[in-house]
Amino acid sequence: MDDAISTLRRWIQESDNIVFFGGAGVSTESGIPDFRSTDGLYHQKYDYPPETILSHTFFMKNPEEFYRFYRDKMLFLDAQPNAAHRRLAELEKQGKLKAVITQNIDGLHQAAGSKKVLELHGSVHRNYCMKCGKKYGIEAITESQGVPRCSCGGIIRPDVVLYEEGLDSTVIQESVMYIARADVLIVGGTSLVVYPAAGLIDYYRGSKLVLINKGSTHLDSRADLHINGKIGEVLGAV
Repeated sequence: MDDAISTLRRWIQESDNIVFFGGAGVSTESGIPDFRSTDGLYHQKYDYPPETILSHTFFMKNPEEFYRFYRDKMLFLDAQPNAAHRRLAELEKQGKLKAVITQNIDGLHQAAGSKKVLELHGSVHRNYCMKCGKKYGIEAITESQGVPRCSCGGIIRPDVVLYEEGLDSTVIQESVMYIARADVLIVGGTSLVVYPAAGLIDYYRGSKLVLINKGSTHLDSRADLHINGKIGEVLGAV
């Protein structure tokens, strides 16, 4: 691994057009569970599977149960940025990293100081009334019980992409632009199985595709550099 980290360090030093694409594994070192890991949400037992609860259909039909699960299992307000978040923010400040593209909804990249963060699946920190559109902070969810309501009577919902819902086209288009123009593309903490997000990697045209993951992915053979390890430890070392 030392040789691979040395190569990554050199590529970072030589580039001023780096893009980072990350998934749940980026936040596991901050104490936020990965849905698909051995001890993740998909391996716990509930009255309904998490995929069902976090679907648009379930949200509309059973909002009380949705919010009970959401408050209990999707909000990690005490989580702090880890070495990966901090290093990426540093690289952006140095003018090397152009954008962070994330599948996470926890806001930890912004908490670490990153400015250009494209959130493919939204953010728990943004919420809005489904009736009048009024915007709310996360307190509207955490400081309420049952189904949170706006002053107009509408339901306040998180600005996150549920199953059965499409991704924001503007965010997708901007992500494609950054990836297509990148000199170095670092992909970390993602199993690359969630589409359409994972398909964004196909737009990379460079020759420095870096995959950092604790496990294998179906794109490992395409990587110009593959590092098997924790994303925070790896990025913290470069």
